[in-house]
Amino acid sequence: MRYAKLMFVGILVMAVAATGCDKSPNTSQEKDSGKKVEHVHGKGPNGGIVFDLGKFHAEFSIDHPKKECTLVILGDDETTPTPVMAKDLTVTTKETKTKEGKVVPPMTIKMLGKDEKDGKATKFVGTDPGLGNVADHEGSVTAVMDGKPSKGEFKEE
Repeated sequence: MRYAKLMFVGILVMAVAATGCDKSPNTSQEKDSGKKVEHVHGKGPNGGIVFDLGKFHAEFSIDHPKKECTLVILGDDETTPTPVMAKDLTVTTKETKTKEGKVVPPMTIKMLGKDEKDGKATKFVGTDPGLGNVADHEGSVTAVMDGKPSKGEFKEE
């Protein structure tokens, strides 16, 4: 019986170790010491912020003059575009302020696939007049990706 318990614990530890990246992006996670450790991906291959979106990584970036945001789905290496079938891909931002103090209201932006092939895309684009404001944006992305509900949070800094 003791051997079976040890074997179960060993299998459990291996399964946890094999899961890889914590799926709560840009948030704190606790280590064994009890200290919080920040889980941040940083800049992506296109200069945007990388975060976890369901089982994928994604890069969020804004082109302020075009008032357009782009979401690129990335593979495990956080650099390779990965095609997914996505429905109802929506970016929701929180209220923020520009450096000059102008309030930028929250936005809800529907994202559309730009490089769609065989029902899948790697790049999704959406527009909103509020994106013309240069500010650090924070928010969430929701979608049904490859048939599964997916959510992620991002924060520009």
